[in-house]
Amino acid sequence: MSLKFYNTLTREKENFVPINKKKVNFFVCGPTVYDYPHLGHGKTYTQFDVLVRALRYFGYEVFYLQNITDIDDKIINRAKEQNISPKELSEKFEKIYLEDMTSLGNTSINKYARATDYVPQIIKQVETLIEKGYAYKTSDGIYFETIKFKNYGKLSGRTELKEDDAVSRIDESKEKKGWNDFCLWKAKKEGEPSWDAPFGKGRPGWHIEDTAITETFFGPQYDVHGGARDLIFPHHECEIAQMESASGHSPLVKYWLHTGFLNIDSKRMGKSNGNFKTLRGMIESGISPMAFRFWVLMAHYRSPMNWNQEALEGAYIALKRLYKLYIDLGEPIGKPNIVYQKRFKTFLEDDLDTPRALSLLWDLVKDLNISPSDKKATILDFDKVLGLDFENIKEEEKINIPEEIIKLAKEREDVRKNKDFKKSDEIRDKINSLGYEIKDSSEGPQISKI
Repeated sequence: MSLKFYNTLTREKENFVPINKKKVNFFVCGPTVYDYPHLGHGKTYTQFDVLVRALRYFGYEVFYLQNITDIDDKIINRAKEQNISPKELSEKFEKIYLEDMTSLGNTSINKYARATDYVPQIIKQVETLIEKGYAYKTSDGIYFETIKFKNYGKLSGRTELKEDDAVSRIDESKEKKGWNDFCLWKAKKEGEPSWDAPFGKGRPGWHIEDTAITETFFGPQYDVHGGARDLIFPHHECEIAQMESASGHSPLVKYWLHTGFLNIDSKRMGKSNGNFKTLRGMIESGISPMAFRFWVLMAHYRSPMNWNQEALEGAYIALKRLYKLYIDLGEPIGKPNIVYQKRFKTFLEDDLDTPRALSLLWDLVKDLNISPSDKKATILDFDKVLGLDFENIKEEEKINIPEEIIKLAKEREDVRKNKDFKKSDEIRDKINSLGYEIKDSSEGPQISKI
C-alpha cells in the first residue's frame, strides 16, 4: 500500500507523490496572535504535527512552514482596548502560542514566519496583481477582483458563504466591485501601523501574507497546504486566486488537507456560545497536555471532535495506563517488531489513521508473544510519529502502583459515576489501608504512596 491522503481539491484519497521526489514543502496556516490559543488550535496543530512526523517516518525530507499573523484588524482592535501597541500585544501572544505548542509536543515545525517580516514580498505580489489587471484601487485599499479569476471556488466547490466559514475576515467596503472581492492592501488609517508602498501607504490584507510567505520559501507551487476546515472558504480560495493569478502557474498546491472542528459539549466553540476554552486554561486547570494529545489522536484528523471533561479524564487514565505498562517492561531496549511496524505503517498510509494506530499500540503492549525489550523498542518507534513522549516519562509516572490498587481505583470511579458515594469512601479507605492514597483531580484519580 502507498501513502494516501484525502485531497480537498479533488475530493478523493490520492497517492502521495511530491513534486520533487522525497522532498516535501508543507505549509499550515498559523495563528493570529491577539488572544490565547484555544482548544481548536490544539487539535489542528497537533494533528498536523503528527502528519509531518509520519512523513518523516516514511523517509520524506519535510520543510514545515507556518506563518504568524502579527498584523491584523483583530490585533489592532485588541491592542487599542488594552492601551498597548499592536506589536507588544502580538509579541506577548506569539510567545504564549509557542509555549503552548511545545507543551503539546508540537515540535516538528522548521520555520515560523511573521507576516511583518515579509512586507516587501507582500508589496511585490500586490504590484504584480495590479500590473496583470487582477487588482483595483479604492479609497480604503487594493482589492482582488474575483470575477477575473475563472476558477474561483474550485477548492470549496462554491462561491457563497456558509455558517461555518471564517466570516469575520470578509472585507467590507462599499467601493468593492463584487462582494467576494477581498482586500490585498488596507489603506493607512490614523493610529495604525503602516508601510510605504508604490500604491499607497498601508498594511497587508490577511490572505496575501500566506502566499507571499510561501512563494518566498517554496516558489509559486508546492506540495501540501493544511488548515482547519473553516478556512477552506474564503481564505484558501483567496490564496489560490491571488497566487495562481500572479504566477500564471496552477495548481498553487498539489494536496489540500483540512482538519475537522472541535466542539465543546456538542456546540461549536465560541465566545458567543459561552464555551470558549483556551489551551492555557486547560493546562493550568491540571489537565496534562499529553492527555490532550492522546485524546486528539483517538479521532481521525478529518473528523469533528466533541470535548467534554469526562472524555479528557478517560484519555488521561488510558495514557497513564500505557505509561505504566511501558515502565513495567524494564530494560534493556531491543529491536522494533517488524510485523507490528508494518501494520503501524499501513494505518498511517491510509490518510493518517491514528485511531487504528493507537489501537495497535494497545494490542502490542498486551501481546505475550513479543519480548519486553522488543515491545519497548516498538513503542519508541511508534512514538516517533505519535509524540506521546514515552522516552521522557516524568518520575511520578514511574511509581510502581500494584494492579490491585489500580483495580480498586477503577472500581471507585465506577461507583462515583453512579453517585454511590458511601461505597466510594469505603474503597478509598481500603486503598489507604494498603499504603496508598487517591486524590481526585480534573485529570482523573491520582494515586501515590502514603
